[in-house]
Amino acid sequence: RLSTVDLEEDIDPVRSRPKEIPHNEKLLSLKYESLDYDNSENQLFLEEERRMSHMGFRCLEISRWVICGLIGVFTGLIACFIDIVVEKLAGVKYSVVKKNIEMFTEVGGLSISLLLWVVLNSAFVMVGAIIVTCFEPIAAGSGIPQIKCYLNGVKVPRVVRLKTLVVKVCGVICSVAGGLAVGKEGPMIHSGAVVAAGVSQGRSTSLKKDFKIFEYFRRDTEKRDFVSAGAAAGVSAAFGAPVGGVLFSLEEGASFWNQMLTWRIFFASMISTFTLNLVLSVYHNKTTELSSPGLINFGTFDLECVQYSLYEIPLFICMGAIGGLLGALFNLLNYWLTIFRIRYVHRPCLQVMEAMMVAAVTASVSFAMIYLSNDCKPLKMDNSEEYPLQVAQWLSERWSGNSAARQFVYSWVRVGQGGASPSLVFGVVSAFQLFCADGEYNAMATTFFNTPERSVRSLFHNPRGTYNLLTLGFFTLTYFFLACWTYGLMVSAGVFIPSLLIGAAWGRLFGVLLPNKTFIKPIWADPGKYALMGAAAQLGGIVRMTLSLTVILVEATGNVTYGFPIMLVLMTAKIVGDYFIEGLYDIHIKLQSVPFLHWEAPATSHWLTAREVMSSPVTCFNQLEKVGTIMDFLSNTATNHNGFPVIVQATFGMTCLFLLCGLILRSQLIVLLKHKVFVERAHSRLHQRKLQLKDFRDAYPRFPPIQSIHVSQDERECMMDLSEFMNPTPYTVPQETSLPRVFKLFRALGLRHLVVVDDVNKVVGLVTRKDLARYHMGKHGLEELHLAQM
Repeated sequence: RLSTVDLEEDIDPVRSRPKEIPHNEKLLSLKYESLDYDNSENQLFLEEERRMSHMGFRCLEISRWVICGLIGVFTGLIACFIDIVVEKLAGVKYSVVKKNIEMFTEVGGLSISLLLWVVLNSAFVMVGAIIVTCFEPIAAGSGIPQIKCYLNGVKVPRVVRLKTLVVKVCGVICSVAGGLAVGKEGPMIHSGAVVAAGVSQGRSTSLKKDFKIFEYFRRDTEKRDFVSAGAAAGVSAAFGAPVGGVLFSLEEGASFWNQMLTWRIFFASMISTFTLNLVLSVYHNKTTELSSPGLINFGTFDLECVQYSLYEIPLFICMGAIGGLLGALFNLLNYWLTIFRIRYVHRPCLQVMEAMMVAAVTASVSFAMIYLSNDCKPLKMDNSEEYPLQVAQWLSERWSGNSAARQFVYSWVRVGQGGASPSLVFGVVSAFQLFCADGEYNAMATTFFNTPERSVRSLFHNPRGTYNLLTLGFFTLTYFFLACWTYGLMVSAGVFIPSLLIGAAWGRLFGVLLPNKTFIKPIWADPGKYALMGAAAQLGGIVRMTLSLTVILVEATGNVTYGFPIMLVLMTAKIVGDYFIEGLYDIHIKLQSVPFLHWEAPATSHWLTAREVMSSPVTCFNQLEKVGTIMDFLSNTATNHNGFPVIVQATFGMTCLFLLCGLILRSQLIVLLKHKVFVERAHSRLHQRKLQLKDFRDAYPRFPPIQSIHVSQDERECMMDLSEFMNPTPYTVPQETSLPRVFKLFRALGLRHLVVVDDVNKVVGLVTRKDLARYHMGKHGLEELHLAQM
């Protein structure tokens, strides 16, 4: 009954790829399937549950806690590995740049130094793009849209594979070391989800290694809960926000939510941030100071700066509206750019070249901005600021009695903490000649020639007068377009930190302008406070997260005072942004034609019923079915059904009806065919082991294709009894049930198939995820999408 469109029917597979691939937003891809979140309570399952003692269930519960702890440990270790390797690689890169600058300074070879820096950045990005495009394209981007889809119940191919994790980690290291306008925090969510999916199964299908542990959890029901814990652990490791991680999984994912699941996810998040904190503290020789709860640390706001007045609340709301408008513009530009990439930049070589071009342009624009800037600020000896190494060397030589100060930036220094002597803290930051006099530093360098995390922190905490208006304005403008161009490249990268950096820049600009244009006293218009609100507004306007993002930012700042203003800013940004266009992650989910189910059915869909949205006619099997019939149906490439109602013949007077008695999955039928569970073999003298749930779990999740099952001609005439393996109590709805009611039942229970029956329990149709996802609210009301082979 469903209308389908085959996008590849006119493409000759022998010929090379076309120069342009058409893209139609009114399509849903058939390559995505649903997860089986609803347990198949067949006889095998019920017998196993009944045999299990109370102590057995207690052991399973303990195993769940152990798995969540392991998820937190491994996620924290991966975050440490990414952070340390990025620091080392960038240090090597900038040491090479430093030697080149020293070599060519006397002869005026600054352009050669710039060229070297551009080449090094492009080389890092090229490596990152090649491993993504050639080995695992699903590892591109932050991975948050794919994890949102997985938690929504969509089986995204290859999204939680070990290979995907390796490519994701290596790719994000290359992207950040290559100087792109990206962050390493977003991909941590994807990495945590992959870790959870692997640890919870007790084996690696990629490495073909089975540790024979956690076998009970080899099903979608358990695996999806652990992936929720992994995503939360990733958020916790990235931002040092365990509560925010729990709320992220709640806001974006799991259908089922109970107290024990919440506790386990919170436990995984806390273990993740503690592991990261402990390892980084040991690495930085600060074993007694656990001061690194996340990959990004916003720093501590001073008590006098965290105050805000009642009349500032309207200003915060206005900033939220500005963030919603800028976020909508960002998403719209990125949407058009993604459409262009889908149509024209679809070859791997073109994708790698585009990533290298963006890296080169980013380095060139940064250098041009620092070269043209004349925002030179004098050094202050009485505060805690981060300065370029030019300043560090000048201070060092000043204290050591030397008179000359060098003219280049190689790292950063934190000066004068609590009256102590200045100490050099060498990091992974570099810049070129700052063109400022001795004893001064270039303010533009503190934003461009720095890691995005450090730039955000400097915009939050540097005192008034650190940046002038032109510096903040030009930086906001250039970084906005660079970040918009970067997101969507075939590299592993996140958009969280670039969004925060853009918002912090224009938020600080807002705070600087405020005392000059209004009656507000400068003491209340602390620029760092408005930088924080701008960062929240920009990030909320782009990703449209509210609950979890509020808590993440509150935890990252370490102060709950800003909780209410941040919530107002994020709500306003979401309301304003949603008026123009969807959030960035929702846009990319739609562009991938994923059958994503939102929390509620479309508002104007009450007039639709199950009879109008269901798929029909439905392929049904008899409770006692011929093997040849099952093989023919499963081998038919024209259909891709994964669930089959099982019917039984019933006689009412002179009428013979076929009534529903159960539901069986394609994967179960394949396992039965593989083990040749035929009635004739059971009755013969041949000894045949009774099939157990372990046989189905061993085949999960990569069930063999039907083409790999060999059945002889004689075996095709055998019969197969499905009564022991089918789910005898599938969820059903009458055909007159309204679409919102069907949607609520399907979404809340995490179903894959919902059988539609008539008044006498006869099967009339089947509702799947795609049947519900193809109805959505468009510009002209309720719209229906078509299904396509993509």
